[in-house]
Amino acid sequence: MNRTCDALAPSGAPSAGNFKFADTVPMEKPLAVFEEVREIFRLMFPRQTFSAVRRAFDDVSGLFAGNYPGYRGCNTQFHDLKHTTDCLLAMARLIHGAHITESLFTPHLTRLALIASLLHDTGYVQLEDEREGTGARYTQVHVQRSIRFMERYLAANGYSGEDYRICRQCLECTGLDVRIDRIPFADESEALLGYMLGTADLLGQMADRTYLEKLLFLFREFEEAGIPGFASEEELLRKTGGFYEITKKRLAVELKNARRFMRPHFAVRWGIDRNLYSEAIEANIQFLAHLMEHHPRDYRAYLRRSGFVQAIERFEQPGE
Repeated sequence: MNRTCDALAPSGAPSAGNFKFADTVPMEKPLAVFEEVREIFRLMFPRQTFSAVRRAFDDVSGLFAGNYPGYRGCNTQFHDLKHTTDCLLAMARLIHGAHITESLFTPHLTRLALIASLLHDTGYVQLEDEREGTGARYTQVHVQRSIRFMERYLAANGYSGEDYRICRQCLECTGLDVRIDRIPFADESEALLGYMLGTADLLGQMADRTYLEKLLFLFREFEEAGIPGFASEEELLRKTGGFYEITKKRLAVELKNARRFMRPHFAVRWGIDRNLYSEAIEANIQFLAHLMEHHPRDYRAYLRRSGFVQAIERFEQPGE
C-alpha cells in the first residue's frame, strides 16, 4: 500500500460502527463536496495544482444555474447539479483508492478524469434556443450532447486533442447502451478511469440518501423523453430492484469491478474498512422493497426527506 496518503479519520468523526455514508460530507452542498474532492486530490498529489478542476467546477455550477453563455440552465430534477457532484466525489474516491493500492494515475490524468466527471451530464442542459420542454427530452442522446459540450469546453480552455480523447472515452462509459469493450482505450490506466466514471455515475446516484424520492423526478424525465416500460411512478419504483440487479452485473463485469477501490479509500481517509456506498445502496433497495410490499398505494407518505415529494405535490396542484 502506498503510504504517501496516510490521512487519518478526521477528529470528531462518528465511531466506525456508527459511521454511515451520509456522515462523510454534506452532499446537498456542492461547494462542500468540491472541497472534499480537493482534499482527496491533495492527499494524492500534495504539490500539484488543482485550479483547472476548480475552474471546471465553477463553470459547470454556472451552467446548471443558468449563468453560462448560450445555455438556459438545468431544469431536470433528477439529473441536476447534485447528481453531478455526487458523481464527482465518487470518482475522486475511486481514484484515491486506486492510488493507495497501485498508484496508477498521473496528476494530469487525474485532473482530466475529475473534469470529465463534472461534464458528464451537461447534455441535459438546454441551449438558449431549445425552448420546448426540459432537458429531459434529450435523455436518450444526452451522452452525445455532453460529449459535444465537453469538446467545445476543452478546446476553449486550451486542452489538447489527446486530452479530449481521454475525457470523451471516459464519458462514453456512462452510457448504459454503450459497448464499453469496444472503446479503443490507449492503455489500461485510461481504461480503468473509464470504468471508474461509469461506476461513479451509478454509485453516486444510488447511494444518495434521497435516491428513492428522486426516482419520482426520474419518472417525469423518462415520461418526457418517451422512455418505454414505465407507465407510472409505482411501476418505476417496482422495477428499480430489477435495475439494481442489472447494475450489480454491470459494475462487476462491464466496469471490471472498479468499485473495489472504494473500500481502501474509506479505510485511509476515514479510518473505516467498509464500502459505505454499497451499504447505502443496499439500505435504499431494501427500504424500497419493504415499501412496495407493505405500502404500494401510499408510498409517497414514506418518501418525505428533503421536501422532494412535497415539491412534486405542489407542482401537481391545479394552476401550478
